[in-house]
Amino acid sequence: MTAQPTKITGVILAGGRATRMNHQDKGLVLFQNAPLISYAIAAMSPVVDLLLINANRNFEQYQGFNFPVIADEIDGFQGALAGILTAISHTDSEILVTMPCDSPLVKTKHLQKLLLTLAKSNSEIAVAFDGERLHPVFLALKTSLKASLEHYLNSGERKMERWIKQHDFIAVDFSDETDIFFNLNTLSELSDLEKRVAVKSEQL
Repeated sequence: MTAQPTKITGVILAGGRATRMNHQDKGLVLFQNAPLISYAIAAMSPVVDLLLINANRNFEQYQGFNFPVIADEIDGFQGALAGILTAISHTDSEILVTMPCDSPLVKTKHLQKLLLTLAKSNSEIAVAFDGERLHPVFLALKTSLKASLEHYLNSGERKMERWIKQHDFIAVDFSDETDIFFNLNTLSELSDLEKRVAVKSEQL
């Protein structure tokens, strides 16, 4: 009897250099006294059958979250697409959902919306859209795109949006809650977002 394939796999992308964060590992930087990646784990865990963490350093610390940690198969911090390709190589799922480690306002419902839109549309990729631009690190995609992604990366390309637009994709409208895509690139942005979240909590 053959094992049933994993239905949906999720990958949290934490493999970047974080040059603007003083080269700190962003997923492990504290936001409201918890590592940033813990917010991504909380958002993603309910919608996937397998959750992977894509990291290229501090493996032991990431392993402490009790999910498989996978490093890019392409050397040299080649960006989010390299992490996505690595995740596809580590799953038998037909569907992969992705998000970065540094967007703590994204919730489970937002990832569910990506997955439901992909399923209903029969597109190859569902990508978040804020009403003005795509947010290509927030994706649900078919893992059958592996060969296309390998070819794209092997050709030297790295831009996510360009690769997405080569395929049958659907933009998922999040224009009513654009704040969720705020990603933290600097320590000052981290401090500012903590203050904004604290003020909002006081107003509730």
